[in-house]
Amino acid sequence: MDTPSRPRSRPSRDRGTSVRDLRASDADRERVVTVLGEALADGRLTLDEHGERSTAALSARTLGELTGLTADLGPEESQPILVDDRPVSVLFGRTRREGRWVVPVKLPLLALFGTVELDLREAVLQRRHIVLDTMIVGGRVRLLVPDGVRVDVTGRSMLSTRELRHRPATDGPTVEISGTFLLGSVQARAPKRTLRQRVRGRIGRGR
Repeated sequence: MDTPSRPRSRPSRDRGTSVRDLRASDADRERVVTVLGEALADGRLTLDEHGERSTAALSARTLGELTGLTADLGPEESQPILVDDRPVSVLFGRTRREGRWVVPVKLPLLALFGTVELDLREAVLQRRHIVLDTMIVGGRVRLLVPDGVRVDVTGRSMLSTRELRHRPATDGPTVEISGTFLLGSVQARAPKRTLRQRVRGRIGRGR
């Protein structure tokens, strides 16, 4: 997961740069070029269209410029980059965000007898301190966070449970889960480590 450099202002009070105006990385541009190549191969783009869009992708400066190049090539869940700061909500079901997506400074979550799942392993945090403004009624919020990310639950809880199984770093980014939880649950976990990673961790602690 990537984060821009640490700002001087407090993230909870300043939304800062629009998520669409965040700078794109080389990896972001390559993701879009790959999707354009697949669209050319199966006939969704002509050779001229592919050339024009590929040139635009390689010269794009922001994430917003990249998303416009693939928007008509597939549904939202299959886009190489998702730039969307709208609230995430679910009613009697399940919704999930994953892949390369931008997490805004403050993201409202609503889970009414349903489940919201956020996979942050490839996400871009708009700031190093992200606030998930959450309302849970009989629902669940599940986070999958990479190593180094701290998850703090600061919301008001009534007859709800929380489970945090993450591996934060001292100077790592923070995801704060605020709001109100009623008859629900909040869970944050890091991916399971491979055998090699577990062995390396034990060796490092033994030094």
